[in-house]
Amino acid sequence: MTERTSAREVVALVADHLTFTELPYPSRDFVPDGPLAWPGYDLSRARAAERTGETESVVCGTASVEGTQVVLIAFEFGFLGGSLGERTGDRLEAAYRYAREHRLPVVPLVATGGSRMQEGMLALTQLQRVARQSALTREAGLAQIAVLRDPTTGGGWATLGAGADVVLALPGAQVGFAGSRVRPADADPAAYTAEAQVAAGAADAVVPEGELRETLGRWLRLLTGASGEPAPVPAPLGARDLPASGWEAVRRARSPQRPRAAQYLDAYFTHRVAISGDRCGGVDPDGMLCGFGERGGRTVAYAAQTGAATRPAGYRTATRLIRLADRLGVPVLTLVDTPGAANDAEAERQGAGAAIAELFGVLATVRTPVTTLVIGEGGSGGALALAAPGRTWAAPDSYFSVIAPELAAAILKRPPEEAEATANQLRIRPQDLTELGVIRSEEWQAP
Repeated sequence: MTERTSAREVVALVADHLTFTELPYPSRDFVPDGPLAWPGYDLSRARAAERTGETESVVCGTASVEGTQVVLIAFEFGFLGGSLGERTGDRLEAAYRYAREHRLPVVPLVATGGSRMQEGMLALTQLQRVARQSALTREAGLAQIAVLRDPTTGGGWATLGAGADVVLALPGAQVGFAGSRVRPADADPAAYTAEAQVAAGAADAVVPEGELRETLGRWLRLLTGASGEPAPVPAPLGARDLPASGWEAVRRARSPQRPRAAQYLDAYFTHRVAISGDRCGGVDPDGMLCGFGERGGRTVAYAAQTGAATRPAGYRTATRLIRLADRLGVPVLTLVDTPGAANDAEAERQGAGAAIAELFGVLATVRTPVTTLVIGEGGSGGALALAAPGRTWAAPDSYFSVIAPELAAAILKRPPEEAEATANQLRIRPQDLTELGVIRSEEWQAP
């Protein structure tokens, strides 16, 4: 970004025409030069007010965004670098309280350098106030979508930004916990960008300014579409007849011509938006697709394996997605298709076991209904972790197995040529799994 957008300008950028209404702000007794009696602080604030036309570093109000009513929190970077002080905290707390009282999602439009030096630790503790308000709003089942502007650093990034359910960013925005004046002199500046945060799994997408209102509107419609009804089972897109043998089931599932997750999602949804990253520094775009989509006028969340070995970041992203859907009351669709969890040394260092365990736990306790379809390979615990207990179906060109037949043969000390016979013994065909009670056999609903 070559020129910073003011708070009012960014509000105009995202809000529907003439719908923004500023909220009343809490009053606070005037103390000369602030709580620390910092010499010249009053003069600095007066100059900032004259320059920006604002009386604080945030502007809060309600607005319609593509038809959805929200609470907007817009930072004014021109007012002391968008820094947080006690009065900023007052405004933010009031905005979040209003959102909960009126059941509105919150959209922070962040541009801040962090906490205000002239108020010392009293400024820093505003982050605790903000974190509490965000947590209470999350517990209330209300969505929070942050937009990262230039710059988003310090505690503002670590609360309002990174703490949101969905994190969008403007191209080229400086984003990072360390601001430009406090990071190491030899630090790579490219690591402190919106693009880098998306690549590291800390943000979901970079969105150009011209597309921001439409993108926000789509996200808001989806995240406010609660529904208690389970997601319908997708219709099979590949073979319709059942495999004659276990090995034929394996060959079908491994066929390059078999429909993959992206084809199923495109056929299932009118439109969809993706979340990206596990918020722990990892992404798995080749192994797991996660997001929200519209089907039949209502929202369904999805987590879909792509046919590759799933990495720890993929499992953690799916866990994040399902937890968010559960809080918002949105049903979930999962598509199982993996030869198994990634088992290389790097996957172990990234916590494969813990990531899979967390996903198992979430699916075992989630309140929102989850629907699962096995669309290809169902390889061991790496596949079962994404399967809903008691609500799993299987397409005719799929299999589900305790382990791949070749590996089962090896474990049993059988020669490689016995892998086919082993596949038959494992009873991994869809019809076998139905007889065993592992999957359900009701007819699929038409897409």
